[in-house]
Amino acid sequence: MLDALLPIVVLIALLALTIIVFGIDATNGPLQVALLLSAAFASLMAFKNGYTVAGVAEAAVGGVTSAVGAIFILLAVGALIGTWNMAGTIPTIVDYGIQIVSPTWFYVTAAVVCALVGMVTGSSWTTAGTLGVAFVGMASVMGLSEATAAGAVICGAYFGDKMTPLSETTILVPRLVGGGLTVGEHVRNMFWTAGPALGISLVIFFFLGLNADPDAAISTDAAREALAQAFNISFLNLLPLLLLVLFAVLKFPPFLSILGSALFAGILALFTQWDAVKAFVDNPDYGPFLTGVHAVFAAMATGFVSDSGVEPIDDLFSRGGMASLLTTIWLVLGALSFAAVMEHAGFLQRLLEPIVSRARSRGSLILAVNSSGIGLNVIAGDQYVADVLPARMFRGEFARRGLAPQVLSRAVEDSGTVTSVLVPWNTCGAYI
Repeated sequence: MLDALLPIVVLIALLALTIIVFGIDATNGPLQVALLLSAAFASLMAFKNGYTVAGVAEAAVGGVTSAVGAIFILLAVGALIGTWNMAGTIPTIVDYGIQIVSPTWFYVTAAVVCALVGMVTGSSWTTAGTLGVAFVGMASVMGLSEATAAGAVICGAYFGDKMTPLSETTILVPRLVGGGLTVGEHVRNMFWTAGPALGISLVIFFFLGLNADPDAAISTDAAREALAQAFNISFLNLLPLLLLVLFAVLKFPPFLSILGSALFAGILALFTQWDAVKAFVDNPDYGPFLTGVHAVFAAMATGFVSDSGVEPIDDLFSRGGMASLLTTIWLVLGALSFAAVMEHAGFLQRLLEPIVSRARSRGSLILAVNSSGIGLNVIAGDQYVADVLPARMFRGEFARRGLAPQVLSRAVEDSGTVTSVLVPWNTCGAYI
């Protein structure tokens, strides 16, 4: 047990040290180094327990390989944010939003809209990376808390993700639990915890909206005038969003859907935002064709930079690009390397077994599942590890005690999936 516990102690110590020393900048590299050093220490413990160098190395590579799909989605979202800004998609959502939504109802609206879009797309990541960015932008313009707006976006996006049969984890967890549980039964059962949680959140967001300071907001007319100076605001700018929703309804793979919408937005910008495109490229030697190619590729690779001369607008919409998510990907790779070594050496199982054996009552068994999911999100840094291991380890015990499989699947999702976004070095927390 000591060999299984020591890597956790080292991980917690190194993570705490980096946060104390670097603060908010820890995610720009120090946290990643801490995770990789922890993975190296876990490897030494694995060697001590008789595991070979080749086996541990293969496990680490396998752990990283399991995240390739998520990494491609991350890169695609980065490209999408860049081209959606260049095409005026996000600025148009902000423009329409500040006209329609009052400050009092803003946080509630953000949560509800993101919940609905999350249900349609089946992806909390896609929802947060698109509409989430727009709502945070609106909060900035309206003088509201960007942090609270981000919280509302996350609440809505994750509720929508859990209430749809299109979500990857919603499909995965019932299969892991077994017992003939269908995705539909799992979704209906999830509502008993997700529904009240969202309801309570909406009440809190409403009261937070009542405390909004109207004097802190930029006037709607001034904000719209500034947006109009930088972009051509038009309903056409929303076509990339509609295309993304269409791809989701047609059940296209998430990576292809997001990348396709990003590329479409980049091309659309050449026709609808030519002045912004020329200012972005800023190369008089280029003709229209080379300017267009440069703009689309640069926005997707390193992000769009607004050069309208209106500082608040330029600061708000200069972002995106695949490169902006490289530190997040680095964080994911470090976390999964550590988790893979820990799982390969059997350390995670050793840590979980005492929890399973001490759960005597139904309540304590469900609490054990929740504790395991939250703990694995912190230790392993990946929601899939936090979903898969408890589902595998507890399903036999749930069946032996005659508990319905949907009780386990709900507990796994409530802890393994939903809390992942609260851990900064977790794949979900790092992305958000």
